[in-house]
Amino acid sequence: MSAALEAVHLNGQTLRITLDGARIGAITPVAGPAQAVILPLPVDPHVHLDKTHVIDRCPPAAPGLFGAIAAIMADVPNWTADDLRARAERGMREAWANGFRAIRTHVDWPAAQAPLSWSVLGEVAQDWAGRITLQRAALTALDTLGDPAIGPQIAAEVARTGGVLGCFIYRNDDLAAKLARVFDLARAHDLWLDFHVDEGLDTEATGFDAIVAQTARHGMGGRVLCGHACSLGTRPEADVARVMAQAAQAGVALTILPTSNGWLQDNSPGRSPRLRGMAPMQELRAAGVAVLLGADNVRDPFYPYGSYDALDIYRQAVLGQHLAPADWLDTITAAPARALGLPEARIAPGEAADFLLIAVPDWAEAISLPRAARQVFRAGALQPER
Repeated sequence: MSAALEAVHLNGQTLRITLDGARIGAITPVAGPAQAVILPLPVDPHVHLDKTHVIDRCPPAAPGLFGAIAAIMADVPNWTADDLRARAERGMREAWANGFRAIRTHVDWPAAQAPLSWSVLGEVAQDWAGRITLQRAALTALDTLGDPAIGPQIAAEVARTGGVLGCFIYRNDDLAAKLARVFDLARAHDLWLDFHVDEGLDTEATGFDAIVAQTARHGMGGRVLCGHACSLGTRPEADVARVMAQAAQAGVALTILPTSNGWLQDNSPGRSPRLRGMAPMQELRAAGVAVLLGADNVRDPFYPYGSYDALDIYRQAVLGQHLAPADWLDTITAAPARALGLPEARIAPGEAADFLLIAVPDWAEAISLPRAARQVFRAGALQPER
């Protein structure tokens, strides 16, 4: 069965898009203004489904990153299998309604043994297979993953269960040696790497530089993803320019998290923030670094608001980083797909008819009108509303 979408805005043109069953059949330029914009189904490279939707029961007692960590640690005893599954399923339903096709969730992994959340989220991934691809990335402190007695056990289990190896890095002692062991583990088990790094505003936080150096040394370009790197926004510009150029050459991608970093960084009660807490997206792209956007935390102590909605994250990035609305759409589509090792989705003849359609004439209107009607198409069929 064929159908046609009339007056669709894509890459500065107004088009007629014909659907041929589950595929895009033909794309034809037409005259006149557009009535809707189109976008391939988005990919989120950085969320935390193990923590999601707990804010009502564990609000942080202190502001900032470490206040949020303390609050979430106090809630961990409540993380039964039923609790984890119910909250993760809620997040996946939100992501489905908002059009996601793939997500990578980080999973706290504090000791040698795999946490309960790892297996529960593995079950959730199986349940959602064929609808949303759900990847799991272990999130372990560098001091733990870089421990010669513990790291090999974690890496072996991550490899056995089809996950991604990752850790949290922030001004660690003996950083270079511990990080080298993490890369050695990844090479030994053929694992991809995903790091939380420099999630703070200290100019001395240079873990991103160390990751870039190890990536180049091991020839792992395209298999290493970082998140945060907030200190790139506060460090001396010459240092930042140097490491951005090195990151581009090494093939290290970086995920920017507008909501949680905007909320946590420079957060003091009774004082308006002066710093935005985000790495400089425009300079990163100009240097050749692959830049991605992610939701990070949703309704938990790290960010008490939000939902799994790529367009909301995109809008906040546009506003917070002064981006041209039509020029950065790959940060929620093609760039995260490549960074997660997934095939890219395109709006082109012969491609799967999986896309978002928003009832606005251009992307400036999409940013201006966040409540504009949105439709999700999967396999050429309109997905029912919630």
